[in-house]
Amino acid sequence: MVDPLLILFAFGFGLLAKQVGLPPLVGFLVAGFGLNFAGQQTSDQLTLFADLGVTLLLFTIGLKLNIRQLLKPQIWLGATAHMGLTSILFFGLLKLLTYSNIDLLNGLGGGALLLVAFALSFSSTVFAVKVLEDKGEMRGLYGQIAIGILIMQDLFAVVFMTIYKDGWPSLWAFALLGLPLLRPFLFRILDRVGHGEVLVLCGLFFALILGAELFYLVGLKPDLGALIAGMLIASHTKAEEMAKALFNLKELFLVAFFLNIGLTGLPTLDMALVAVLIVLALPFKVALYFFIISLFGFRARTSLLSSLTLANYSEFGLIVAAIGWKSGLLSGDWLVVIALALAISFLVSSPLNIHIISMYRYCGDFLQRFQRRTLHPEDQPLELGNPEILVFGMGRVGSGCYDELRSRFGDVVVGIEHNSFKVEKHEQSGRRVKLGDASDSDFWEKIRTGDRLRLIMLAMPNHHNNLFTARQLRESNYQGKVAAVVRFTDEAEELKAEGVASVFNMYEEAGAGFADHVCSENADLER
Repeated sequence: MVDPLLILFAFGFGLLAKQVGLPPLVGFLVAGFGLNFAGQQTSDQLTLFADLGVTLLLFTIGLKLNIRQLLKPQIWLGATAHMGLTSILFFGLLKLLTYSNIDLLNGLGGGALLLVAFALSFSSTVFAVKVLEDKGEMRGLYGQIAIGILIMQDLFAVVFMTIYKDGWPSLWAFALLGLPLLRPFLFRILDRVGHGEVLVLCGLFFALILGAELFYLVGLKPDLGALIAGMLIASHTKAEEMAKALFNLKELFLVAFFLNIGLTGLPTLDMALVAVLIVLALPFKVALYFFIISLFGFRARTSLLSSLTLANYSEFGLIVAAIGWKSGLLSGDWLVVIALALAISFLVSSPLNIHIISMYRYCGDFLQRFQRRTLHPEDQPLELGNPEILVFGMGRVGSGCYDELRSRFGDVVVGIEHNSFKVEKHEQSGRRVKLGDASDSDFWEKIRTGDRLRLIMLAMPNHHNNLFTARQLRESNYQGKVAAVVRFTDEAEELKAEGVASVFNMYEEAGAGFADHVCSENADLER
């Protein structure tokens, strides 16, 4: 049974953090340190829940991951360059500190220093994904860059842990190369699981059995298995629904992860001093991210937002340090030091990410000096021509809306869709559809619409995305008409408060539309 004290501290500090404008995860970290100070220790059960949270997190990342994203130079080359340069930087800084009177650093050899430097080169996948999800910018360009770099770092961690593991992976590990052959079978399963609790159980099966347990049995890292399992089914139509179904379960288990960091151990004065010095070096790590991303032609704004999303240390640093401790290179004290530095970096990074846009407005002119003249194709202004009507969200509702409007008003309609595969299909069908994500704040910095725009249709399936778009339009002083689809009455009220003139409730008005359709096709029913 879970200790009630854990729930009390987690809820209390999480609620307090939320009330003061910080992400709840900051409260969970503080709760962990508070429990530690009160004499509480971590348990096998809490560690199990924490591991489940990370496993489900990587699985849901895989569900949303486009493998082509990892093959882009700014991702694989950027991640590799940053990890190498950061390791060299921290090695040099730690080497300088060995000449101080800090006992913890005295006597550390070159191998131990390099191991610690390598551990500090990682950024936290858990933290970054949580921050991006809270802001609704997982699909934004800067979010995609940050997530891609993090996935590459995770792969580097897997390679490292495989090399330092007791024994090599089983020869059966090569059989995992055949996993893509299972996709048709996995897709058939997804077609039959429905939309309720069986879908949740299906997600747990894919993440924990097909992914984590299978990889563990052949001597590979379970979390990597969960990530790859998610990637295998990412192109299925139910992938996004499965991610949403697992969301609350994943969030609950991640509470245990953040509590566990605080329960790692209480630091001595020397440990706290080294941890603070490590955190003070964090701006160098962030600056390297900024300059490397900028080199690929991304705008200063994109580079800054990506860099600050990665402005922390990683839970993988703890794993690397644990390997160094087991191999005799490091003392166990370093586990506490890195855990403390990790926690402090989260506390520092949280407010930075909350006020990230304000920071750019303050220092944007200076940062733009480092921006290349030729921008990356993905970060160039989005030229829409001079349309009269825009349709945001080109799913079934948006596509039908687009076709009807074009049949009435001619070729003056442009669709906006965040899914590149859907964009390609629409273009092949002769529709004018541009790739863009209205829920990404970057989108509104780059869009160019001309002066004829008079109607915007919000047909995205996610109400929060429609609401965010309506707010962006209101703040930009758009003077035309805005219409939106909703499913519930309270959603309609929220949109109207943001200036949406016309709201179509799909549930309430579908019946009338159905009856009208039947009557129009069956003249004998008319009186």
